[in-house]
Amino acid sequence: MTIDMSQFFQVFFDETEELLAEMEKLLLAIDISSPGEEDLNAIFRAAHSIKGGAGTFGLNDLTEVTHVLESLLDKIRKGEMALSAEHVDAFLMAKDVLKMQLDGHRLQTPVDQEAVADVRMMLEALSEGDMPRAVATATLEIAPGPAAPAIPMDGSARCFRIELPKIAERDVDALFAELGLLGHAGKETTADGHVIFTLVGSSSRDDIISICSFIVDTEELKITEETPPRARTEAELRAAQEEAQGYGFFDPIEPGAADAENAAAAKAAKAAQEAAQGYGFFEGFEPPAQKNVSEAEAKAAAAALQQEAANAALADKKASAKREADKVHHNAETSSIRVGIEKVDQLINLVGELVITQAMIEQRTSLLDPMLHERLLNSVSQLTRNTRDLQEAVMSIRMMPMDYVFSRFPRMVRDLASKLGKRIEFVTHGAATELDKGLIERIVDPLTHLVRNSIDHGIEMPEVRRAAGKSERGRLSLSAGHQGGNIVIEVTDDGGGLNREKILAKAKSQGLAVSDTMADADVWQLIFAPGFSTAETVTDVSGRGVGMDVVKRNIAAMGGVVDIRSAKGFGTTISISLPLTLAILDGMSIKVGEEIYILPLGYVVESLQPDPADVKEISGQGRVVKVRGEYLPLIPLYQMFGIEPNFSDPSQGIVVILESEGRKAALFVDDLVGQQQVVVKNLESNYRKVAGISGATILGDGGVSLIIDVAALLRSSRQLADESIFS
Repeated sequence: MTIDMSQFFQVFFDETEELLAEMEKLLLAIDISSPGEEDLNAIFRAAHSIKGGAGTFGLNDLTEVTHVLESLLDKIRKGEMALSAEHVDAFLMAKDVLKMQLDGHRLQTPVDQEAVADVRMMLEALSEGDMPRAVATATLEIAPGPAAPAIPMDGSARCFRIELPKIAERDVDALFAELGLLGHAGKETTADGHVIFTLVGSSSRDDIISICSFIVDTEELKITEETPPRARTEAELRAAQEEAQGYGFFDPIEPGAADAENAAAAKAAKAAQEAAQGYGFFEGFEPPAQKNVSEAEAKAAAAALQQEAANAALADKKASAKREADKVHHNAETSSIRVGIEKVDQLINLVGELVITQAMIEQRTSLLDPMLHERLLNSVSQLTRNTRDLQEAVMSIRMMPMDYVFSRFPRMVRDLASKLGKRIEFVTHGAATELDKGLIERIVDPLTHLVRNSIDHGIEMPEVRRAAGKSERGRLSLSAGHQGGNIVIEVTDDGGGLNREKILAKAKSQGLAVSDTMADADVWQLIFAPGFSTAETVTDVSGRGVGMDVVKRNIAAMGGVVDIRSAKGFGTTISISLPLTLAILDGMSIKVGEEIYILPLGYVVESLQPDPADVKEISGQGRVVKVRGEYLPLIPLYQMFGIEPNFSDPSQGIVVILESEGRKAALFVDDLVGQQQVVVKNLESNYRKVAGISGATILGDGGVSLIIDVAALLRSSRQLADESIFS
């Protein structure tokens, strides 16, 4: 039966992208001077998994790169080669090439074959150039690799004989190393050039097939199970390896007559060693036949054997811990499933419709007599609670951790700092904080601009920092946390801070309305003006003044605000506040004439009915209202949208105080209807874009209510209040 593998391609693409991201994360965090064994093994496993998956799907270009990468990693993790900064750079370049090749298969984007060839040559040169000249190989090899599990000592060990077809020598070596991960592998070359492996351990036939299937056709593979040999200790295996390989320096030799005396001495020492140990059952004793062996020699031999036993126990303990970790990892994998985002969006839309239907039912039943329809009203109340719980559960599916965003930056910071000649320590906080997937994807570009600016303009060169009494290594941090119904993301550096005088001078030269008495917060906001840049030279990093204005505009489009705090010589913090989700929001229903509008509750400060004496008319500037000693522009909503109001006098209606981006205004409406959660519908995709409106929702009575774009409304507060700017 033929299986259509194309249905699994998307899963492979997703898993490979995750493995590449994990590999990059491990490489950036690894300690080059003293790399952790588990980190090296994790990087090796990632490369091995990518190679195996690529081989399964016939993606040979990925397989070729990962094979060379895997071989070099294997030498490093086995201690045959020391890890260096050049290795890490090469591995990161290989990761970039693999990502490019992956995108080529998934998105049909072009692949730079020269870059692929360069990376392969670099990896091969590192693998061959740093290795000592190969010694003569023996007919028999024993490979108990460092990550190999210990042979079970309880009689459960299995022994397999694996006969391979003729394959390339490098594939034989790679397969030999991989089988060494399953147990203790031996390799034998027959007279006709065929290779036969033996494997002793707790692995099954299926485990062997799964390893070999990446390199050879399993139909040409012959696997037979044999009676396992006596389980040997790590010390015995190591002794066999040293004997077969001549301790890594000499070809194996047979002791001749001239060596008989040495062989006899070695045999006597071994007997003394066994006697000293008492074979694990008896107290050590010295038989009469072995009196020619000194007591010191016997004690030394016993100590050596004890050390070997301790090493074997430690190896077994590590292997057991690894099996437990793999088991936990496997359980974690099986507790989740992959679901397409379009299915999640469809589910959220259906729940949104359910919320609207529930609100309609609740509004209809509110007119019923509670005594006559008690059971029906109780059922509706239960439906309301269940609907709210279902809504929250479904919305949580779209929530993703900020680590999805933060994980993109360590590599960028490393490369950019190296390019600019700066030393930067990058840290993150609150990576587990969750945000709606739609916002997660849209916040990446603004954060990228802010991080690049902090590296280029914020953090000084090492010599400048040293002269200022700072550490040569600058600190750049990304943090995320919940604050009320919003998530606050901050980009902080300990650099030179913003230069107030320089910003004001640049603003004046561009004709912006500024004064020397402006508050610092207002001066910092000037950097978001279109085309504003204080960089003296234009580079490929920054300096053209196109970025910060885009950052602010994009964040405002997500319903967020940007704030800047800076101190000269101490650094800068740029804070972004975003709603947790754009799909559902808490809103205040307001009424103007016969129309109902929704104000996002996050922008509402308070509502009040002003005293007539607090409302003032400013010639040519509209009206203002005095609220706690502060005059705020008064925006009559009925004039903005050309509606016939019930009241034209603010003292008869209601004034709602709104705040956005540090700016306040008073919105004049007829009445407040109440607060409620509303399901946001995109007006632009269902109708067209309407200035001053950010979306729409369906009310409990089935009517459509428009959601006010508060940020646009407040930006209009400096214009004449009686001008219909949205017409």
